[in-house]
Amino acid sequence: MNTILKNLSKEYSIFLAIFTFVLIGYFEHSLVQTTIGNIFGFTVLFGVIIYSSMNVAHHAEMLAEKFGEPYGTLILTISAVVVEIIIIVIMMMHSHNPTLARDTIYSALMLDINALLGLSAIIGGIKYGEQPYNVDSSNSYISMILVAVGLAMVLPHFLPDRLDGIFSIFTIILFIFLYLVFTRIQVKSHSYFFKYIENKETEQSKTHHNRDDINGYYHGFNLVLSIALIGALAEILSIFMNNNLSHFGLPLSIGAVGVALISASPEFIVAIRAALDNKMQTVINIALGASLATVLLTIPAVILIGKIIGGMNIELALTPAQSFMITLTLLVSMVNFNDGETNVLEGFLHIVLFVMFSFLLFV
Repeated sequence: MNTILKNLSKEYSIFLAIFTFVLIGYFEHSLVQTTIGNIFGFTVLFGVIIYSSMNVAHHAEMLAEKFGEPYGTLILTISAVVVEIIIIVIMMMHSHNPTLARDTIYSALMLDINALLGLSAIIGGIKYGEQPYNVDSSNSYISMILVAVGLAMVLPHFLPDRLDGIFSIFTIILFIFLYLVFTRIQVKSHSYFFKYIENKETEQSKTHHNRDDINGYYHGFNLVLSIALIGALAEILSIFMNNNLSHFGLPLSIGAVGVALISASPEFIVAIRAALDNKMQTVINIALGASLATVLLTIPAVILIGKIIGGMNIELALTPAQSFMITLTLLVSMVNFNDGETNVLEGFLHIVLFVMFSFLLFV
């Protein structure tokens, strides 16, 4: 008990998040009246949310070490998606932006596959040359992402408006079913697809903690608490973000990138550490697993919540430019991640795609 209390006293991000929520919440009405106040409120909240996301990454890493792969990355990706769903719903309620969910999912895919995976491949390639992984995992993830994006975000272009209602309900059922089936395959029947073990000695040498010494309840509680605090801070952040975007005449898609960046920040931290430790399998599981979870879980959740709340118009069909970028990203991924090793060139190509994605935001 004393150990738990001692560890809780070191959860600085949780205390900072609570303090910031109370302080900014108290001065919110004064801050939103001025441009400087909106910028200050947004900057402080965004920084604290990113710091809290680092805490999410830490506790997810500890749970990953306790339960092993693929459970570890599954915990991390689901945590990130929950953060994303919370922020999307909150911002949609405040801004009434029907394309926010679509733009956030699109941005999350660009961040996870091109920025996260590309940067990790470059960093790992510079340090190790080539980094091995299980090619069955990348093939499984990419095929699932291709099907999910095609059905939910491209197919609606070719359907009549009268089918919107029934198509939405069918999408919810189908995607939940797809995710449950894939998760079972990932953790049960084909879990070896998502592992890469060179030898037992290497695996043991990379274990930093004794699994029995890791308190799963403690890290699980703090993980959930951190996510809840991020959601509370995001509700206030959405007000400052909308005011800033409106004042400076910036496209609303910038807000979607902000949401995707917040939710992906824990994954970025863990993935970069994994690349530096020559654990490219972990990077693959995080980047592609998060992308798949984003599509299969965020879309049904947003549609369902929109129907429960009512009055929330949701547009999921990709624009032509977004469709092209997603298609190109997945095509390059199919070629790059089909040989069981990553290198600097493959990472560089994905970074180029991410740079183009960033450029198109302002065009």
